[in-house]
This record gives sequence, C-alpha cells and structure tokens, in this order.
Amino acid sequence: MDKIFKLTENGTSVKTEVIAGLTTFMTMAYIIALNPNILANYGFTDGGMNLWNAVFLATCIASGIAMMCMAFIANKPFCLAPGMGLNSFFAVVVGNVAAITGMTYVASFQSALIIILVEGIVFVILTLCNIREKIVDAIPLGVRLGIAPAIGMMLLNIGLGSNVYIADSEQNQFFVMKDFFGSLTATHASEMMTDAYPVMVLSVITMFIGLFIIVVLAKQGVKANVIIGMLVASIIYWIGDAVFLGGSPFASLATASWVPAFSDLTDLTLFKLNFSGFLQIGWFTAITLIITFCMIDMFDTIGTLVGTASRAGMVDDKGKMPGMKQALLADSIGTVTGSLTGTSTVTTFVESASGVEAGGRTGLTAFTCGVMFLLCIFIAPLAAVIPAAATSSALIYVGVLMLSGLEKVDWGDLDVVVPVTLMLIAMPISGSIGHAIGIAMIAYTVIKVCSAQAREVSALTYVIAGLFLIKFFLVV
Repeated sequence: MDKIFKLTENGTSVKTEVIAGLTTFMTMAYIIALNPNILANYGFTDGGMNLWNAVFLATCIASGIAMMCMAFIANKPFCLAPGMGLNSFFAVVVGNVAAITGMTYVASFQSALIIILVEGIVFVILTLCNIREKIVDAIPLGVRLGIAPAIGMMLLNIGLGSNVYIADSEQNQFFVMKDFFGSLTATHASEMMTDAYPVMVLSVITMFIGLFIIVVLAKQGVKANVIIGMLVASIIYWIGDAVFLGGSPFASLATASWVPAFSDLTDLTLFKLNFSGFLQIGWFTAITLIITFCMIDMFDTIGTLVGTASRAGMVDDKGKMPGMKQALLADSIGTVTGSLTGTSTVTTFVESASGVEAGGRTGLTAFTCGVMFLLCIFIAPLAAVIPAAATSSALIYVGVLMLSGLEKVDWGDLDVVVPVTLMLIAMPISGSIGHAIGIAMIAYTVIKVCSAQAREVSALTYVIAGLFLIKFFLVV
C-alpha cells in the first residue's frame, strides 16, 4: 500500500485513509438512490422500475470505476459520482427531447447519453492537451483562494438546508432551517408539519448531537472524529425512531432486494446509445447542450478540486495542485464511463472534503470509497439506513472548517473582495460551484477593465468570462 499510494511520503497510514474513504462514502451514499430517482423519475416513466434499476447499477459502477481511476492515475483522495444539479438538468433534457421528438422516455434517455459521451471525450482530449490545466491557471489567485470557503458555505447550506427534509402523510416536504428554525414558535412548526413534526425534532436533535460529538472529538485529537460522530448520530436516530416514534429503522431490510438487476442494465442502458434518436434533437440544440454540460461540469470539477486540495494543504503558494492533470483525467474517464453504463455526468463530489478532513491524503481514500460504491451493487439497502441527519453533522462541521480559508483572502483588495463575496453567496444559493465561479470571473474581469487595469487580465480569463456571459444571458 505504501509503495502504491506513497502513504509515508504523504504523512498518512492505511487506517487513516480507509477511515477517510468510509467517511466520504457515508456523506455521499445518498446519491446511490437519489440519482436513479431523479433520472428515472422514481420509476414513473415508460421504463418503469427497470430503468430505475439500470440507472442504480450504472451509478454504482461508473462511480466505482471513476474512483479507481482517481486512486491509481492521480493518487488523490477525491471521490466521484453522478453530479447533483447536472443529473437534474439531464432529466429535464431527456423530458424535453421526448416531448419534441415524440420518442419514449427510454429512447430519449439513450439519445441524451450521447451528449454525456461527447462531453467526456472532449474533456479527455482537453486534459491530455493540458488545456484544462491552463483554464485552472486562468482563474486569478485571489478568486482561487475564495473557492474553498465558498464550498464551505455550500456544505453548510446542504447540511442545514436541503440534506434533511421530512415529508408528512400528504408528501409535503419540510426542511430544518427553513421550516423548523424558521417558524415563529414550536407550536406553529408543529401545526404546520403535522405528523412530520416528531421526525423533524428527532432529526434536528440527531444532527446537532452528531455535530457536537465530532467537534469534541476533534478538540481531543481523535482522527476518526467525523465517522465516529456520524455513527453515534445514526445510533441515536435509530433508537429515537424505535423508542419514541414507534418506528422500525431497519424494516426496509426485510423486503429489500439483494440481487442486482443486471439484465435491466444490459437491456436499457449499458452501451445503449441511441444515435438515430440523437440526430432528431438537431445539431444546434445538441451542440448548445454539450457546451452547457461542459461548462458546468468543468468549473464544478475545478472548483471542487482546488477548494478541497486547498483545505488539505495540497496546493503550493501559487494555489496550484500537483497532479491536477491526472485528477482531471480521472474525472473525464468517469464521465465517459457514466455515459456508456447509463448515467449523467460523473464529477468530483464536494463531499470529498469530509474525507480530506478525516485525514485522507492519497488515492487509498478514493479506492476505499470506490470499493464501497461497487459493494453497494449488492448491499445498497444497508447504505439506505444511514439517516440524512447523521451525514448533515459531518457536512456542517467540514463546512465550518473550510471557512478558515477566508483568512488567505486579501480583504483590502476590492478587485478580489467583490468577486469572492459574490462567489460566497452565489455558491450556496445557486447550488452550482461552476456558476458561482463564473459570476466571480465576470465580476473580476469587469472591475479590472473599468479600473483601467485591463492588461492585468489574461486572455484566457477574458475568454472564460465571455463564455459565462453568453451562457447566462444569450444561450436559450
């Protein structure tokens, strides 16, 4: 292990790396079920649960392969899976293609996979030609330093906002920060949430107990503080559910299917690229969609890699990460693999920060997480019993720590402060790392030009800012 992953050189150990990999897995395991829910609309398409099963398997397989590439090609602790936001956009595209062409949802799905394939191939070429690295360098250092804390804000927003939601008997969804802490009184919250209120209270208690345990253990120097906190929080939730709510936390295991539906994968998505359907989309629309996916994924990935590497101390004084090319190549291969197996763009997950915080510094972290994703082909029901409130504890903690990167920002330089501030607020609100970086790049360029400092901006920075302006305002 030491020879393969250079553990001693990176000041880590097998135990630390495995724990880091398990930590990242627990914080991002939700994607295993959520991705097929989004892409297959919970099985309510003409493909039914067969398509759901196919996307589920594609999610596990593509993620696992991508993480193996990250482990052995780049030797970095970053973990990958079908990206949130991009999968929702992909589902919208599939629906629109079906409406425009009259094809079935499955046929449209198979057609749209070609867009992801082309995106992945483009990224492989750009990476091998060092163009993606040049794009990273085109992001001004001041803006780059603000990416990590902006991701921290995004993690806080996920942990306190969207990660934990409770549905009542009418399927109305309620969220921790907006509906629980946002209510004027506890009585008002109880009346509004009706039968969902007791579960919400248990979730809030679980979330904060888990957070405080992680913090206390961290102060005592316990390296496994994050995963221990999540496990303790999970146990608290399971006990509370059984004792106080009369629920059965593990009831789903009794009726769960443990046999992978490989036939659904081979019948519907594995190498099932619908080229004749793709031609019906129209060249202009297809090219526009490919460019859109490329831009979002490129800057989501760059932002996650730069931000997480910065937190881990894996960047030099110029904000550059050694091995960036290899990490970007692994990400590109993941996208190609996703298109061939049957899922939307595979990208580096922001939840990788939790594993980095747990001490992950090498590809063994990614390898461990990848093995868990592949095992979920057979043991997915076990991953499903991890309560969202427990993962929120880790996301909140890591988000807080990533805010420390703000001390590196030069707050006396308005050329940097304004773009970074916009990025800090845009990232959690938009839910897109790429869009937030785009806004920061536009702001930085405009301020420099209007301050008669146009020559300080590189040509590639102008190109990136221009592309984002076109994407935000002109491409429809």
